[in-house]
Amino acid sequence: MQNLLFPAGGHPVYNRSIMNKQKAGTMSISKTDFMRGMQCPKMLWLDAHRPELKVIPPDTQKRLDRGNEFGDKAMAMFGPYQEMTAYIPGTQYPDKRKMIRSTQQAIRAGVENICEASFEHEGCFCAVDILHRMEDDVWELYEVKDSPEVKPQFIRDAGYQAWVLDKCGARLDGVFVVYHYNDEVDPFEPVDVTEEAIEFAHVVDENIGRLMAVKESKTEIETPMGDQCETPYACWYCGYCRTLSGE
Repeated sequence: MQNLLFPAGGHPVYNRSIMNKQKAGTMSISKTDFMRGMQCPKMLWLDAHRPELKVIPPDTQKRLDRGNEFGDKAMAMFGPYQEMTAYIPGTQYPDKRKMIRSTQQAIRAGVENICEASFEHEGCFCAVDILHRMEDDVWELYEVKDSPEVKPQFIRDAGYQAWVLDKCGARLDGVFVVYHYNDEVDPFEPVDVTEEAIEFAHVVDENIGRLMAVKESKTEIETPMGDQCETPYACWYCGYCRTLSGE
């Protein structure tokens, strides 16, 4: 990852420039956009231009709802926190600009735990599940997943977010994935994925422009059906794509 410092005997630390220099510009690619686009560019295009075609199975929706509930509970794992989530009035769409402004206000106010901490760099947006302050300008990033194990795609999720924060000037001392440990009293188990997240930076650098172009394309992306329809997640547009292929 660009501008990394490697202190002797410690984790790599992201650049030291001031976080509040970030600007709320056009937000073209979110973490979800990037991950879905990496799985299949047609999926990303359909999300942007034909979302009414998606069919989310009931079991999948229940899993997503459970994941949201687990994430909400995890917000307090380090004690008191402030949540940045905001919606555009009258919609279910996040108000990203307001979330970015609120994040910067929380940083300047000395808040120790910022949930859904929001950042944007040149059209790349992310909302971090938990941004935990270690000292004045040093942070840890936590990506929360309702899963009994840490899967490779979770590390990629965290890696994209770390890339965005690095571009915004954040100084990160660690990147973690929190999974659902088999202890309902204290089910939040963090795993250090800092090295893997940093290694993922070149993947973001190499693909972000391509995926922005995919999302902005006025012409539907043509992608044959294949393994990407099921891995790492089952696509919600398979029914539509099967009709196109005549299945």
